[in-house]
Amino acid sequence: MRIERHNLQQAVDRQIVSAEQAEALWTFWGQAQQGVPRFDVTHILYYLGGLLAIGAMSVFMNLGWEQFGGWGIFALCLLYAAVGLGLTRYFAGKKLTIPAGIMATLVVVITPLAVYGLQQGLGVWPDDSVYRDYHRWIQWHWLWMELATLAVAAVMLYCYRYPFLLLPVAVTLWYLSMDVVVWLMGGQYGYDWELRQSVSVVFGLAMIALAFWLDYRTRHRPQDFAFWLYVFGVLTFWGGLSLMESDSELSKFLYCMTNVLMIAIGAVLKRRVFVIFGALGVAGYLAYLSERVFQNSWLFPIALTVLGLAIVFGGVWWQRHEQQIGAFLRGLLPASVQELLEKQV
Repeated sequence: MRIERHNLQQAVDRQIVSAEQAEALWTFWGQAQQGVPRFDVTHILYYLGGLLAIGAMSVFMNLGWEQFGGWGIFALCLLYAAVGLGLTRYFAGKKLTIPAGIMATLVVVITPLAVYGLQQGLGVWPDDSVYRDYHRWIQWHWLWMELATLAVAAVMLYCYRYPFLLLPVAVTLWYLSMDVVVWLMGGQYGYDWELRQSVSVVFGLAMIALAFWLDYRTRHRPQDFAFWLYVFGVLTFWGGLSLMESDSELSKFLYCMTNVLMIAIGAVLKRRVFVIFGALGVAGYLAYLSERVFQNSWLFPIALTVLGLAIVFGGVWWQRHEQQIGAFLRGLLPASVQELLEKQV
């Protein structure tokens, strides 16, 4: 529910609340939303600048730094980390939580490059790959960089409770899910796609479970700590599931039902990422039916239209009875889970 100041003024005009109550409510909500990302010019500038700095030390890293050698790269990373920590403390002291979180994230993002430089300096780097390949290829020896990144992220999260720190954690877990497969295959970059897809599905489910646990534990906080874990957890799970091949119509139908379940979960948790990928999966299944199963059937488009209209009318019915149904279903859940769902409303 999005409430603007003019909504409160409308409530005052209708004598629902007094002008003093409206002002007190607006002040209270403003204080409660301190540090919560907003779509305004200030926050856009924060994230644009922060993402440019983070991207420069990760996906946009070129071969220029290779000329410094392993120890040079490691030393430069330590300098970057020191500046990032200094700026984190500076912004935190000014109560500027968004830029403080971005600077803390920069410290985490620099970690894999620092580990790469350290391994190069120690002469234990296993092949002729370079750092920029870290974001392009799947390799087993990235595991040390990923584990170090997660360790540094854990320390930063312990010291600074900023939700944006979960972005590199989510990305690293996503990378880890792919690189673990190569490690399980003995370090060989093979094409055992079935194993890759299975690991992706399991890892994605684990990340979603971690996101829900974090969502549950932080339900009394205004910040959204679980957002990035949900995004990459769903992406990893859905991607692995969608790439699986089967000649069984039953398994394809179960795939569709899994995506329908994702839409339902997204509606309950108010997490759009579940709804988006679930809708893509259902659309893909319907496209398969149209092209393969009912290729020459003139009844299929008509049946699909009727189904679509039925869903629309179902939405109308749901809107009329949503409060009663929601209250009944929430009553079946533990009180703590009810608090989490009420937070998402």
